[in-house]
Amino acid sequence: MSTFTEKEDLKDASIIAESVKDERLSDDSSDNSSQDFVDEKDLERPEAVAIQVISTRDDHELPVMTFRAMFLGLGLSAFSSVLATIYTFKPQNASVSQLFCLIIAYILGIGMAALPRHGLWRYVNPGPFNIKEHTVIVIMSSTASSVATAMEIIAALDLFYDIHLNSAAAVFSIFATQMLGYGMAGLLRTLLVYPTYAFYPGYISVVNLLQSLHFRGALNSKKRRFFWIVFTAIFFWEWIPQYAFPLLTAISVICLADNGRHDFVRNLFGAGSSNEGIGLLSFSTKLGMALGYLLLTGGYYLNVFHGRDIAFMSTALFGSDGNSYNQTAVIGPDFKLNPDALATIGLPRYTTTYALSQLFYNLSLGSAFTYILIWHWPELKAAFGGLRFLKRGHADVDDPHYKEMQKYPEVPQWAYGLLFIVSLAVGIGCSYAGPHGTVLIPAWSIIFFTILSALIAVVLGFSKASFRFSISIKYAIQIIAAFLHPGKPIPVMYANLFGNSTSFQTLYLLQDLKLGQYTKVPPRMTFFAQMAGSIIGSVFNYTMMQIIVTNNREVLKDPIGTRVWSGWIVQQYNSASVAMGALGKSYSPLANLRAIGSFLLQCTLFMGLFVPLPFWLIWRWSNPDSRLAKAMKYINVPIITLYIGFLPYSVNGQWWSCLVIGVFSQRPRWFVKYNYLMSAALDGGSQVILFVLSFAVFGASGSAVAFPTWWGNPATLSVDRCKST
Repeated sequence: MSTFTEKEDLKDASIIAESVKDERLSDDSSDNSSQDFVDEKDLERPEAVAIQVISTRDDHELPVMTFRAMFLGLGLSAFSSVLATIYTFKPQNASVSQLFCLIIAYILGIGMAALPRHGLWRYVNPGPFNIKEHTVIVIMSSTASSVATAMEIIAALDLFYDIHLNSAAAVFSIFATQMLGYGMAGLLRTLLVYPTYAFYPGYISVVNLLQSLHFRGALNSKKRRFFWIVFTAIFFWEWIPQYAFPLLTAISVICLADNGRHDFVRNLFGAGSSNEGIGLLSFSTKLGMALGYLLLTGGYYLNVFHGRDIAFMSTALFGSDGNSYNQTAVIGPDFKLNPDALATIGLPRYTTTYALSQLFYNLSLGSAFTYILIWHWPELKAAFGGLRFLKRGHADVDDPHYKEMQKYPEVPQWAYGLLFIVSLAVGIGCSYAGPHGTVLIPAWSIIFFTILSALIAVVLGFSKASFRFSISIKYAIQIIAAFLHPGKPIPVMYANLFGNSTSFQTLYLLQDLKLGQYTKVPPRMTFFAQMAGSIIGSVFNYTMMQIIVTNNREVLKDPIGTRVWSGWIVQQYNSASVAMGALGKSYSPLANLRAIGSFLLQCTLFMGLFVPLPFWLIWRWSNPDSRLAKAMKYINVPIITLYIGFLPYSVNGQWWSCLVIGVFSQRPRWFVKYNYLMSAALDGGSQVILFVLSFAVFGASGSAVAFPTWWGNPATLSVDRCKST
């Protein structure tokens, strides 16, 4: 699953800088190893934040891999991996909060540090809970909570092709594809971990919070009490909107007034149930989303791609009759296209909104290449100029955090290389372990997409490390896969695993390596924590997926889903495998535009290369001090176009609430003292109660127990009363 950036780097830098200054003013025990002030002029170079805000302090005698760290790390890894898998099959576009894992690990770690230290207790409690133990737990649990794309693809094979992989082959597939990312990450350390320019803006706040907790004692008893009050309150409150009174999850005055009578109101304002509407004014909204409300709704009602007679939102495929596409008739028992059946059944159709979303995602990808080249050429030249990073190794990396780490033995480069080769071999072996001799994807294709993924990882990693934005490449990978495997849906699906997922897995691991460098965790301990988190995540991902798919099979195959369960994520892989894989050659340049073809996706990818140029040229030819020039400089075309296509799936009732809460939580001193705590408590309380409800009443463990219907839980309307059911 793709993760998108939420704030501008410099804005984050200024907030964090203000946080550090305020905390130092309020805490006499400030860390003296950091500077006493932040040079705001130097913050014009974003990577300077990593030097000015984050302390280089290190106590090399601190214990790291203690029983306490392992106990809490394994426990939180199991919890977060199960919860993340549940979220994969939920209509909400949500993920496990790393901030919650960080805060709850700290509170539990401090609790265990209060235990006796004499006798055998010293193994349970070796001393004060320290920042290195804490970081190991965070890395382990966040690695486990990163849902493997392999699990989602295995679920798609089960649901839509009735292919049931052997449990061992499935788990090893998940683990091997994650390990490929580890191998790549290790080989890219010199370029994307050690240097100062690779500062990962999104992790600055995480490191700052870790150092605040352990160096300045920022989470005192008053703040801990605040956390538990909010956590408990949201825990007991959230079961009401989640179960008894679901109307509260997406209140829309317009929907209440309309009461499900008009489809237009449902499509534009609905946001309570899966694939209901795009949630305008349903209680942030970025420019991209604002354009999305206009373009997605306008495209549907102007009958773009002839989609007015099918659902407004869905990631599934539809037939000419408006119902689910009969792919089992078109794809034969050999999992290849049956041309005769296709002539009878006809081409499938995407919803207009999902088709437009794919086009804007490819537009974003194309524009990202040009945007980085024209706006960030100095940074590119510094990092890649003359390929010095390949020649010089890391001997002359001039980064204070890296220099502090040189006292610890590194994981040898050959170890990462060996891990990469072994993982590739296991991945190839598992791809030939399909039932009845089914080859899921040939070895040559795995090697090709793995090499491609390694090259993409460099681009994605540099973009994320230096500028804090990432781009979606999955549709581009599907175009390439459809060209290489025409008429074969399953290899196209698996190509996403090796060509797309591995790149992002590499990115996640690079971030964790940088987190370890910032907090001075010995590299071999960081490596162990990543491995442990991946093993736990692989096992629990697969086990939980099997339970959910078995107990909710028909709901997950339904193009719309329910407010409790939805297969919108795995449906994306299936839809692409059919449309781009099995039927790719059927989409000529003049193909029936009821279905979006690879040619159109290629065109938008190419067009995207030129979209950033007008804004750059206006900036280049304007007075540098003019408002126009300043405005052009902050128009991030890849992010805007990405968010235009962000809305047409899942549940969209949260975005306007985010806007309101974000505005009212910006009082500087309150923000510094309590905002991160409230965020962690709200995430944590709601995620724990969702975990409980999923097994107790939502059917994750077997049969579901529905709450009696009433006005706030209607039987014939969606939960926000915006759609007749």
